[in-house]
Amino acid sequence: MTRRRATILLHWSVLTLLMLALAGGLDSAALNVAFGLAGLAMVALAVIFGLMNGPGPKLEGVLRTAHPWLSRGMYALLGWASLSALVQAFGAPLPGPPLRTLMVTLFAASALHAIFHLWRHTALGDGVLRRMTPKSLHGML
Repeated sequence: MTRRRATILLHWSVLTLLMLALAGGLDSAALNVAFGLAGLAMVALAVIFGLMNGPGPKLEGVLRTAHPWLSRGMYALLGWASLSALVQAFGAPLPGPPLRTLMVTLFAASALHAIFHLWRHTALGDGVLRRMTPKSLHGML
């Protein structure tokens, strides 16, 4: 499996597991472990090999400057929430915000992330969605 395919798989798996864990009230240790492992795997790929995203040539100004920092912030939040989910699944919560607060914050940040990339894809026409969706969906984009 290529790094790109692994990143795409983890990207959508993490979102799905985040929604399932929140819908279940964070009571399922199995979902928390699955989310935690998938999230940490995604963070590990980014830390080891670097971020795969970029602002694209059509993104300009402050958004272009902010883009890599916002990406790093998303990965930091994902890592914190993932580690917290794993630790809580084994009965010892981390200090700091409760897991639910971290997960809801991550979900809100994910929604803003999605809106931003939908805007990029439609308003700027930079094809960003083609890079992060499975090839089977490209005909719809």
